[in-house]
Amino acid sequence: MNLPRRFDLLILTISFLILTAEFTAAADKIEFEPAAIQLQLPEGLTLGPCSAVDFDSQGRMYLFHRGPQPILCFDSSGKFVRSWGDKLIGQAHGLRVDPQDNVWVTDIGNHMVFQFSQEGKLLLALGQAGKAGDSQDRFNKPTDIAFGPQGEIFISDGYGNSRVMKFAANGKYLGQWGTPGTGTGEFNLPHSIVVDKQGRVLVGDRENDRVQIFDLEGNLLETWTGFAPYGMEFDSRGTLFVADGRANKVLQLNASGKVENSWGKKGKGPGEFDLPHMLAVDTAGNLFVTEIGGRRLQKLQRKQ
Repeated sequence: MNLPRRFDLLILTISFLILTAEFTAAADKIEFEPAAIQLQLPEGLTLGPCSAVDFDSQGRMYLFHRGPQPILCFDSSGKFVRSWGDKLIGQAHGLRVDPQDNVWVTDIGNHMVFQFSQEGKLLLALGQAGKAGDSQDRFNKPTDIAFGPQGEIFISDGYGNSRVMKFAANGKYLGQWGTPGTGTGEFNLPHSIVVDKQGRVLVGDRENDRVQIFDLEGNLLETWTGFAPYGMEFDSRGTLFVADGRANKVLQLNASGKVENSWGKKGKGPGEFDLPHMLAVDTAGNLFVTEIGGRRLQKLQRKQ
């Protein structure tokens, strides 16, 4: 009997079944419904255009908006915890929480990328404040941040430049790719960026109405077209959601980049959107969508 060979075949079969199950789960059509969200805003504060949102491992929410106290932190019940950024942030854009629960933001007003602790302590600043540029140490309205499997930091840069920049966790410059244009590997406003479980870098090439997918070194692997990816976010099972600000919709994509489901239309009502910008998923799989035009945060509750 060749037991090692049979054992190897058994392990391969089990691995295939697990991968198939994960792929099937990620590809299933998901249903959401609008749900009320109660946020205890600081006294006297009115939200400006809401740009980005994310959650840390304890369920705390960080909301980035264009107004006083630009970074707002709430606990899982919506109670206000703290805010910061008044004397630092020029204009809010992207916000992501990294695996260590640090809060990263992109500032398109001052051309900066900042890393903060959960308490709002500044840990790292990339760029030169108020100085736009296309060198290794300057941005031109950077838009979003993503985190690689080895702690790499990917920044989409952005409104003024048409590139992705790669940094080590300590802020050391590692490389970049992309130039202005409509061809493969070129960008017309790289607006959002995420890294999937396979270590692929997905770049929302907004004005080219496509997502371009690269390996960690910037080699193009695939292109998905047909929507304007203002914001992108994966849930815990690898399902990709896109905020299409041009269509005023939120999209669920399948593993081939095709629209599996969509929600919303232009409007002010629950489940309607006025320029949905970026979005996040909480631990229960619910979607939270920020609106620039609507100046609000909406919750789409996942149906069981």
